[in-house]
Amino acid sequence: MSRFLTAGLMIGAALAVASCAGAPSAPLPATAVAQADQATTTGRPDRVVLISIDGFRPDYLGQGQTPVLDGLVAGGAFGPMRPSFPSVTFPNHYTLVTGLHPDHHGVVANRFTDAQLGVFTMSTKETGFWDQGEPIWVSAEKAGVRTGTMFWPGSEVEIHGVRPSQWAPFNQAMAGDARVDRVLSWLDLPEAQRPKLETLYFDIVDTAGHRNGPDAPETRAAVASVDASIGRLVEGLKARGLYDGTMLVVVSDHGMAATSPDRVVWLDDIIDPAALKIGYGGAVLTADPAPGREAEVQQKLVGRHPHMECWNKADVPARLVYGANPRVAQIVCLVETGWLTATRDRPVTRSGGAHGYDNQAPEMAAVFIAHGPGVIAGRRLTDLDSVDVQPFLARMLGIVAPAGDGRPEDTLPITIR
Repeated sequence: MSRFLTAGLMIGAALAVASCAGAPSAPLPATAVAQADQATTTGRPDRVVLISIDGFRPDYLGQGQTPVLDGLVAGGAFGPMRPSFPSVTFPNHYTLVTGLHPDHHGVVANRFTDAQLGVFTMSTKETGFWDQGEPIWVSAEKAGVRTGTMFWPGSEVEIHGVRPSQWAPFNQAMAGDARVDRVLSWLDLPEAQRPKLETLYFDIVDTAGHRNGPDAPETRAAVASVDASIGRLVEGLKARGLYDGTMLVVVSDHGMAATSPDRVVWLDDIIDPAALKIGYGGAVLTADPAPGREAEVQQKLVGRHPHMECWNKADVPARLVYGANPRVAQIVCLVETGWLTATRDRPVTRSGGAHGYDNQAPEMAAVFIAHGPGVIAGRRLTDLDSVDVQPFLARMLGIVAPAGDGRPEDTLPITIR
């Protein structure tokens, strides 16, 4: 049995316990589940709201902090979901909306170098970095379907000459409820101007997980806060008479693993760090040899090490779907889950959390919840991949989107046909 399937069974058990505990508490009253069950017997939704909770693990559900999300699971469809490798934020958010693995959509890390465009970071706004894929909001706008994006990576730039009808520049200080209110305000526009597809992004669970670890009280508090904000969205949709026609799709980009100063791969013990031009480090390591030190890197770094294995990009295992894109660094290292790479001059000094590890590790599992018209309540998926989300969204919106790495048939069991 795979580690991913084992994680799915554990998560399913947790949700079963949660459902036996009774209906979720306010702001989603018990009657909402019955109303939702009735709504899911209808066809295609009037609109879709795609919600990302950065760093949200499926086993955060059913633990007492997520009454709203637990209610959506009870009245909808659920599955633990494999992220793409590397299991980090920008590559996986772009995977969710393009249906392409990072190697194919070009956003190959949170930081990488393009030979023509230069260095990409999470604050980069240049259009060309995103053009290897087509996000769902671009496909929708091309089809005449208006969209609104709230802080989704890539949504601040023009892609293939198209922008969302409504969008907002990322502002991490903006509270969750304020983000919800902005999304709801777009639905207060005249009907012809309202988005049919909206995206909404929350980052505080990821931030808390990094700082404190996935099991910390601070992380549970962040989970509860986001759950309450989603409850605010539900109530806002109901107040506008839009809830029964809205499909909510809740996803995450990756999970989170606990880390410690006691679990560190010291690069200095393997190779002189000056021999490397490190592109990305920590839970996953990508690097290019420094000029003139190629042979040294091949001899000392490439191969197996305690708690880490490094490959030339052409030799990365096929299951990781990584290494063919020119933007991928020459050396790719898979770090054992829960361990970090570091150098002596920049040591790991405190416990916390990290992601970027093997996308089949249970700790990296992402979440998928679909609730609303067209979804069969109570359905569970056990082998869902993040590339499957984009074709699902396209089908629910009734638009044609570019074929990618996802399989539309993977989500057919949860939808009315």
